[in-house]
Amino acid sequence: MSPRPALPSWATWWQRPFPDANTLLLHGRRPALVDSGFVGHAAETAAWAHAHAGDIDLVVNTHWHSDHVGGNAALQAGGAAVAAGVPEAEAIARRDPGCCAAEYLDQPVAPYTVDVPLADGQTLRLGDADWEVVSTPGHTPGHLALWQPEERLLVVGDALSAYDVGWVNLALDGPDAAATALASLRRMADLAPRVVLPSHGEIPADAGQVLADALRRAQRLVDDPDGAVWYGARRILAFALMIREGIPAGEVEPYLHRRAWLNDAARLLDRAPEDLAAELVKTMLGSGAVVLRGGRLHAAADHAPVTAASLRVPYPRAWPPPVPRRAGSARGPAAPEGTAGP
Repeated sequence: MSPRPALPSWATWWQRPFPDANTLLLHGRRPALVDSGFVGHAAETAAWAHAHAGDIDLVVNTHWHSDHVGGNAALQAGGAAVAAGVPEAEAIARRDPGCCAAEYLDQPVAPYTVDVPLADGQTLRLGDADWEVVSTPGHTPGHLALWQPEERLLVVGDALSAYDVGWVNLALDGPDAAATALASLRRMADLAPRVVLPSHGEIPADAGQVLADALRRAQRLVDDPDGAVWYGARRILAFALMIREGIPAGEVEPYLHRRAWLNDAARLLDRAPEDLAAELVKTMLGSGAVVLRGGRLHAAADHAPVTAASLRVPYPRAWPPPVPRRAGSARGPAAPEGTAGP
């Protein structure tokens, strides 16, 4: 097995099990964190960051799904600013009910604000190094990657990992979402990174090979839209089971019947929601992706436990209005080139 590529001394990588995304800490005069994990582990995220770097100046989100933004509120309360892609920043600012797809996916996110909107091609100072913002829509419309050209490091978010590519939402983002994700992967491959830093799983030993594999996987999603819908449904259900320490077996299908994402998937597949829910559970049990234990269905993949109390945060439609940051009230960084300050 090839050794993991070396990271520079100013970068600390924290590989985390589901339901958290991996976290990258960039040391320097203005420490920065890329992605902040799930809300159920927000205190752990903040404590880890403080122990390794002291006060965090900036949190950069690759995208707004719950496993990437869950520690934002806690870190923001400690003085950090938050940066995210322009489409997501604008929706967060207006408190759009669809923010983070939190209600749609039934994945809780604590209220936060975005202080620094990021657009494609901007240069962002993280720690003591300059990174380029690379727009990589597909998994979400506002998904972004971060490119450090001197070290040839590429933070890819959920666009790919050593074992898969990010699921796409054909219902919310349109029938071209898979093709958009494929185009983003091609753009990332063209950068020829030395190191690929994914949000889930280990750092791949061979960046070129993992990108080539991702391009083939993404092409399959383009070629098989029904398969893309099934792929997303399996990932969403597994996550729901992870963050709830399983769901009683008799309640899983009724739970699914109430989910907007399941009803959208049924529509795209021309199936009754009840039939799709039953088949989804049956096929995931058959594949071993979920297991029945103690009368509850559990996700089989390794994951960290989450307390029920930590899930009790409001949906974005009930978030309080964002509070403008007062000058000098936080340690947020200077705005990247081409943007207004927070």
